[in-house]
Formats: sequence, structure tokens, C-alpha cells
Amino acid sequence: MKETKDIITCDGLVKIYKTKEIEVMALSGLELTIARGEMMAIIGKSGSGKSTFLNMLGGLERPSAGTLFVDDKNMSLLTEEELVTYKREVVGFVWQNNSRNLFPYLNALDNVMTPMLFCKGNKEERRERAEHLLELVGMADKRYSTLKQLSGGEQQRVAIAIALANQPKILLADEPTGAVDVKTANRIFDLFRKFNEEMGLTIVIVTHDNKIAKMVQRVVRIQDGKISSEQIMKEGYEESLRQMSLGELDLSENTHEEYSILDKFGRVQLPENMMEAAGIEGKKVRLEVVDGNIVVKKE
Repeated sequence: MKETKDIITCDGLVKIYKTKEIEVMALSGLELTIARGEMMAIIGKSGSGKSTFLNMLGGLERPSAGTLFVDDKNMSLLTEEELVTYKREVVGFVWQNNSRNLFPYLNALDNVMTPMLFCKGNKEERRERAEHLLELVGMADKRYSTLKQLSGGEQQRVAIAIALANQPKILLADEPTGAVDVKTANRIFDLFRKFNEEMGLTIVIVTHDNKIAKMVQRVVRIQDGKISSEQIMKEGYEESLRQMSLGELDLSENTHEEYSILDKFGRVQLPENMMEAAGIEGKKVRLEVVDGNIVVKKE
């Protein structure tokens, strides 16, 4: 089957968590497409639904309603066996908590080789690929070190090598720089950019780090389980940002153009900062068409 241009497509995606007493809607009609080979960031407050969405891309959660296609696979229709294959071959996951990435009793080399045990190839081939990956992330000299012998940044680089062990098409990163210093964060982002450009790897980063978000071409904001806005990097900024480290970034510089998202039903979420600036507090607003533009006015 011919691959489609977009590797991830969501339409009306809903995720509901139920208990005996309550229902929580984590995603409420999310619509989004991500192109093959794209590196983008997803941002949002705690409880916005971004981690739920990342888990669904990773095959850890199934949709309650709507459709989610990843690599031309309908995630709602995959059998348990197909889901195992999907998690092994299509996605690689880098968690914020390194204890979820590495086995503490194995050294770095064995950690990277572990996901390969379920794929074709003999032990010598697996070892060769694991050593190559550790070299790519700058950890070849720590191949025999265990978790407690590695710093947080070193553990995260080994985690990236593990995520790439089975040559996935998509790398999912959950707050990959959340627990490291600026120097290490810069090195991790440089690795992501290298894998994206040289390997064509699709990379989806969930982050609170505004500096990481400022370095990617597209930033998607999730609010109340939906896409509320997108930020697209302005022309001419990409090359200049490429020359900077995260520590050199000026967060006040307006490098991205922000767009509110109009869904297929004509609904749009107004950014909180704009509502505050306009003094909009109630639940009603008036809309007018002025010179071909829709103007939102306070009640």
C-alpha cells in the first residue's frame, strides 16, 4: 500500500476516562495532521490532553470516538497482536522519567539491545547496531555503565538510543528536556534535529519548555482536549535559530506567527491572553463582519 503524505491524522478524536462516579473527557474532538518527516511540538497546560494524545500515538491508549490513523493504520481497529507489532516497529518513546526508559540492572549497551530481542537479526548484528546508536548519541564511552553510574542527561541520551533501536518511523518525546540543564537540553535537541534531517524521522515533542518550542517549525497548542492554536515559524528565522543554543534564545523575539484553529463546524477557541487583554470575561460575545474580517466584541 502506498504511504500517504501525512503520517498522523486525527478527526474528531475523543478520549473519555470513566470511573464508577465520574467521566473525564481528556480529548474532545481533536483534529490534527502531522506530515511524514516533520518535527513539531505540542504544548498545553496540565490536564489539557497533550499527554493523553501522546499515549494514543504510542499505542498505549485507544480512542473512545473519532478516528486516529498513524502510518496508515486505524488505531481503533488494531488487534492486540497488531498493536504489539505497531509499538515495536512504528514508534519509539522517550519518557521524561528515565526509570521508564532504562532497566537499572543493565548497562547502557544491553539496554539498547533489549528492544531488538523481538526483531530479526543475530546477537552480533544487534550489538553492532546498539554500539552505533550509542556512538550517535555520544555515549559510546559509557556503554558498560549502569543507570546509577550515569547523570540525568546521559540517561536521557541512552533513552534516545533505546527509542531508535528498532528503526521507528516516529519518535515520541515526553518532556525530554524537563529534568536536565540547558547545556544537556541543547545537546538533546541537536540530536533530534540531526535524526529528523538525516534520517527523515518524524518527531513529536510534548513540552513545557518554551525554548524547545521556539526551535521547531510548528507548535500546536492543546486546550480543553482540542487544538486551540498553531504557531508557524516565520520565514527567515529557521537558519538563524539553527546557529543558536537554547541558552542564547530570546523568548521575547516574535519568531512564530500564531493562528487560531477553525474546526470543521466553524468553532474557534479564543486565546486566553487575548481574552484577558480585551477584557472578555463573560460567556457571550458579539460577532461583526467589518471590511471582510470577523470582529469579536465584548457583550
